[in-house]
Amino acid sequence: MSDSGFDRRQGVLHAEGVPLPTIAAAVGTPAYVYCAGTIRARYERLAHAFEGVPHRIHFAMKANSNLAVLRLLQELGAGVDIVSGGELYRAREAGFTGRDVVFSGVGKTVQEIEQALDDRVLLINVESEAELVTIDAVAARKGVVAPIAIRVNPEVTVETPHAYIRTGEKGQKFGIPRDDITRLVSLIRELPHIALRGLGMHLGSQIGNADPLRDALPRLLVAVEAARAEGHDVRYLDVGGGLSVPYEPDERDADVEDYAQIVRAAATETGLTLLLEPGRYIVAEAGTLLTQVLYRKHAAGKDFIVTDAGMSDLIRPALYQAYHAIEAVVDTTRTITADVVGPICESGDFFAKNRELPDVSAGELLAIRTTGAYGYTMTSNYNSRPRAVEVLADGSRFAIITERERYEDLVRLERAHLQWRTT
Repeated sequence: MSDSGFDRRQGVLHAEGVPLPTIAAAVGTPAYVYCAGTIRARYERLAHAFEGVPHRIHFAMKANSNLAVLRLLQELGAGVDIVSGGELYRAREAGFTGRDVVFSGVGKTVQEIEQALDDRVLLINVESEAELVTIDAVAARKGVVAPIAIRVNPEVTVETPHAYIRTGEKGQKFGIPRDDITRLVSLIRELPHIALRGLGMHLGSQIGNADPLRDALPRLLVAVEAARAEGHDVRYLDVGGGLSVPYEPDERDADVEDYAQIVRAAATETGLTLLLEPGRYIVAEAGTLLTQVLYRKHAAGKDFIVTDAGMSDLIRPALYQAYHAIEAVVDTTRTITADVVGPICESGDFFAKNRELPDVSAGELLAIRTTGAYGYTMTSNYNSRPRAVEVLADGSRFAIITERERYEDLVRLERAHLQWRTT
């Protein structure tokens, strides 16, 4: 079996032991299909790389927040990294306890901070002085001490496929500038309802080499020493996520061993427990978006393959100009240079442009690969389109893990009969 879990058998693409045409016939299209074995293998590879060093893998659930995927990771021993109250609710529904949760994000509301304290999360990652003061005030009202970590912006140059997924550079909204750390750790001594338990960083996503990490870690360790010099009981070193996965044919998987060697050295130097926050690395290659060809079209000298999936189902190509490999589910030797487009009323509704592709006809199936991360979690109901079904394959069996939305779901929370209010 390939690393992704998707293999061809007698010319037909399978998800582990299940033919994709069988899944399409059972649940329809578009459909997100995930391979449980791949998720397990990716998690275990990362866990093995850090054996012998105190650590915990906190899955970044913004990448894929499906309850079945979360339960699978919870069974493996993972914690979660969350960025909203909704994600905290999902995490608890999936079986995680508060101690399994690190709460990140630059814009936590008072309600979310209250929720985090009520659930006794392991850490609240603080990203501004204003947030720090707010957490102290909320904790004071509740009569508790809030365990926090400071997210340091190390201000290093980070090369990623798109500017929107860089988070550790100077001028980004994320984290606290490294020059402000000494003042902030001193301020915490004046906040009786704050306990500084960790320092961390997150450089970005799809980081293809370890150079930014080599540059950033010494700056993070300086922050650790500043906190210890102020007498804080620092216990955790959070190095974030960002491990890359291959999307294009010439791209390589992240060098986990090189990454681990660098991070392990920092952990050994500090004696702290490592927190890792992978998301994409764990689930991206485990997922495929299954779609059916609706029409073939030739216009203005170009060929178009029109599918029943659109940018409401997978927005990454439109938002990030992201590349996703596209394959015919049933093998064909014929090829054509074409655009793969969806039914949405936007020119940005495409999955591929001017690409050599399988010469498929209406009714045939395409597999849009490496969509297990930031696929379904970024879907929308644009053009009043119901969200797709999600399916998990595990060996020779498969199950629906999210039902396809119905038209009734589109208006379920809307009110036809208004109850007007006056001031």
